[in-house]
Amino acid sequence: MLMKEYRICMPLTVEEYRIGQLYMISKHSHEQSDRGEGVEVVQNEPYEDPNYGNGQLTEKRVYLNSKLPSWARAVVPKIFYVTEKAWNYYPYTITEYTCSFLPKFSIHIETKYEDNKGSNDSIFDKEAKDLEREVCFIDIASDDIPERYYKESEDPKYFKSQKTGRGHLKEGWRETHQPIMCSYKLVTVKFEVWGLQTRVEQFVHKVVRDILLIGHRQAFAWVDEWYDMTMDDVREYEKNMHEKTNIKVCNQHSSTVDEIESHAKART
Repeated sequence: MLMKEYRICMPLTVEEYRIGQLYMISKHSHEQSDRGEGVEVVQNEPYEDPNYGNGQLTEKRVYLNSKLPSWARAVVPKIFYVTEKAWNYYPYTITEYTCSFLPKFSIHIETKYEDNKGSNDSIFDKEAKDLEREVCFIDIASDDIPERYYKESEDPKYFKSQKTGRGHLKEGWRETHQPIMCSYKLVTVKFEVWGLQTRVEQFVHKVVRDILLIGHRQAFAWVDEWYDMTMDDVREYEKNMHEKTNIKVCNQHSSTVDEIESHAKART
């Protein structure tokens, strides 16, 4: 097991981020879904928990064969997906990733949001007070992202919001910017297979970090698209984008399954 605590600051308030996060996830999922890969939404509905109250339960299938390293693609099926289940009790969320093909693999993420610059060192005392973990700050303006994902229009150093006047974010912006909030994420990766555990857990954390950096950069760079939305507006947007994304992903899977079955019959 490898646990890390990520802290990602944003030039937003916690309430603003609530809308921006939902918008960003829906738009990003649609953009990244192509050729049968991406995110299929299986379930998205209100959910009530006896401890956390009213929330939203979402279940997705994340298809990602081409995003795996070559050594992993060699041992997984042609159609490979990870199941994501998320319980959103904003400003607290729980997200779990599992895979039926890899029963010893899991990712568990607990997230809390506060209006500060990542200065709360005891935010996860209840969940992991005595557990060893590395604290990793992610700077949306200064940290490098993989070159294939870079877009100047989504670079917080160069982007300035027309609606809020926020940006450009220069080095050290976290110390002076107002408003500011922080997304605290406690991420636990498990891959209990002897000989591969360390390699896989470290690789997964690298992927998680890249996804967090890219997604939060986009949430800010798209702020003028979502800033005037209400919660009802963004839920409607989310519903429409889920439908469009499912069509992109699922149609291709049907073709792939038919192709596999056709080849199998030909061999017999």
